[in-house]
Parts: sequence; C-alpha cells; structure tokens
Amino acid sequence: MEWLEDNKIPIGKWVQSFIEWLTDSFIWFFDGLSAVLESIILSLLWVLQTPHAFIVIGVISAISWIVRRSIGFTAFTLFGLLLIVNQGYWDETTETLALVLAAATVCMGFGVPLGIAAARRPWLHRAMEPVLDLMQTIPTFVYLIPALILFGLGMVPGLIATVIFAIPAPIRLTHLGITSTPTALIEAGKAFGSTPFQLLWKIELPYALPQIMAGLTQTIMLSLSMVVIAALVGADGLGVPTLRALNTVNIAKGFEVGIAIVLVAIIFDRMFKKRKA
Repeated sequence: MEWLEDNKIPIGKWVQSFIEWLTDSFIWFFDGLSAVLESIILSLLWVLQTPHAFIVIGVISAISWIVRRSIGFTAFTLFGLLLIVNQGYWDETTETLALVLAAATVCMGFGVPLGIAAARRPWLHRAMEPVLDLMQTIPTFVYLIPALILFGLGMVPGLIATVIFAIPAPIRLTHLGITSTPTALIEAGKAFGSTPFQLLWKIELPYALPQIMAGLTQTIMLSLSMVVIAALVGADGLGVPTLRALNTVNIAKGFEVGIAIVLVAIIFDRMFKKRKA
C-alpha cells in the first residue's frame, strides 16, 4: 500500500504541463476564440437589452404563440416575464439568456453534425462515448481551472464550461434519432435512387427531428443549471444574485432569483418541446 502511494502516477502534473504548453504555444488561438465568443454574447446582449423590456417581452410572447398556438402558454410567458421585471431581475435574466442562447447555438452547431457523423461511423461513436461520459461526469470545477487560465475571467469561460457540460446531450440524441430510423424507410429511399445526402436530408433528419429538438431542450436546461457555476468565473446573469444570496443567507433574494430561473426554464422548455398531434 505505501509503495503504491509513494509511486504515484503524476496525472495532475501531466495535465498542468499540457495546459502550460497550450498557453505558451497557442495563446493567439485562445485569444481569438475568446474574442469571437465574446462578440457573440455581446451581440445577443445588445439585442435583448437595447429595446425596452416590454418590447422584448412582447416579441418573446409572440414567438411563444407562433410556436405553440396556445393562449394559455402565451399568457404564462407574458406574465412570467413581467413577474421577473417586477422582481427587479430583468437585466440579470437577459444576461443569462444571452449565455444560454450562445451555449445552445454552439452546442447544436457542433453537436448535431457530430451526432450524424457518429451515426454513420460506429467506430467514431465508440471512440466518442467515453469522452462524452467524461464531459458530463467530471466535476465542473475541474475544467473551470484551465478555462480560467486560457480565457480569463468573464462570460467566455462560463460559456466554455457550459458547452462542455451540455454538448453531449445533442450529440447523443442526434445519434439516437438517426440510428433509430426504420430500415424500411432507408431501403425505400435507396430503391428510388436517393444519394446518401438525400437519404440524410429527406428521410433520416426528418425522422430524427423530435430527438434533435429534445437535444435542444436538454441543452437549454443543462445550460440554465450552470448559471451559478458560470457566475463563479465572472459571468454575469442570475447566478450572481444567487451567489450573493447564498453568501449572505438571504432567503428572500434566493427564492426570488430561483423563481426567475424556473420561469425561464419552463418557458424555453415548453417553447421548444414537440407539440402533440
């Protein structure tokens, strides 16, 4: 036992050396990536914060009606967002929305193609599976440290941590949707002379669309669950007042912020959930 402990494999030092090598060799890349991601977040913030809050709430409520065609859900969206304004957390909510929308865009932009590639190449899926397990099970604080070193304080490391945590959902659900396409549909498409691209675009993706949309809602929910973690690395949003409430044991503030997060989660979950026939 003592011999085994005395001959410790220096895994931590290897990772530290690797991060230091990345910092020294590719700092230009991480600075550029940070600038791009920050510009995306700032653009979303400009869209959400430049108009009056009532205009943004009206637009979101209109989108909820167009998507769901439900008076009840549209009314819930309208009054839920007005309640957030009433509680004084509108600016923090828009900052959280910007982070969540940016994370969802990055996750879906990379996750769906990776899920399709994994469905077409079983060896790639086998190689990705342990990596995806690691991304979702390793404590978030572990990869926040290198994210801070590579990107500094602010919204960007919060976005990176959120993407690492959430991207396995769209990859896995896209893979599930593509691979569960009935063989009869694939064979019918081939019989009519469809190319692999046509099979994907006209048969597999439409069949997998409910799973892909489920991946989107899961991404949004997982991103919202990261708001407090993101606040620890300098990201603005609802996580900041949550941490303040925790540090000061302020039950009232903690409950108010929690209600705001729950309302945003319910609105986006219902908005993107598949409608019943």
